[in-house]
Amino acid sequence: MKAIWNEQVIAESDETIVVENNHYFPPDSIKPEFYKKSDTTSVCPWKGTASYYHLVVGDETNQDAAWYYPATKHAAKEIESYVAFWKGVKVTE
Repeated sequence: MKAIWNEQVIAESDETIVVENNHYFPPDSIKPEFYKKSDTTSVCPWKGTASYYHLVVGDETNQDAAWYYPATKHAAKEIESYVAFWKGVKVTE
């Protein structure tokens, strides 16, 4: 699977995990040069507290377009630190 934003592949892996129709990419599959930590967090009742990244490609920034759970609840351990996307990021084979 590939995650693409602004015509740039920002993550690529054959080992994503699908949870609630989102592909979660292993942490070593993201291209860190396109990610900037955000202060945003949100809470999922069964996964835990999510942290976010802004995506930066060229001169454009997509605010909080990627999220991950740095310390999941027990039920979501398989996706701990894995990264998922929204806000116009295309995930495709």
